[in-house]
Amino acid sequence: MDLRKLKTLIDLVQQSGIAELEITEGEEKVRISRGVPAGTPHAAPAPQVVTLPSAGPASAAPAKPAASAEGEAALPEGHVIRSPMVGTFYRTSAPGAKPFVEVGQAVKTGDTLCIIEAMKLLNEIEADQEGVIKAILLENGQPVEYGEPLFILG
Repeated sequence: MDLRKLKTLIDLVQQSGIAELEITEGEEKVRISRGVPAGTPHAAPAPQVVTLPSAGPASAAPAKPAASAEGEAALPEGHVIRSPMVGTFYRTSAPGAKPFVEVGQAVKTGDTLCIIEAMKLLNEIEADQEGVIKAILLENGQPVEYGEPLFILG
């Protein structure tokens, strides 16, 4: 997909106010998302473009809406680890591999909890404090928004 077409799609997302646009063209797949960071409800950042290789026909899980204040109130008590970026959440380093962490597992500061893929880059998300995993809030391969809760530590 050429840059002019990508620029047109980005402009379309900005002007229309939609949150996400995904286009598949042959083997190329482009997803343009625009998220609103927590605490800034009136400012919309520039859209992020994520180009993913097409994995053929696969059943895509429906996107989970961002947690609202009411939804976050239902979370277990503890330290919340949030996503630092928009991307795709992965519990394992490779398909079929053992997950980085499980519920009930003790973690130390700096331990890898998951990977978030953004723009074909794999970003390891680490524990920012010691604790025990009380909850894993997303499923493997699920899209994640900036600031969305990922884990609860106890």
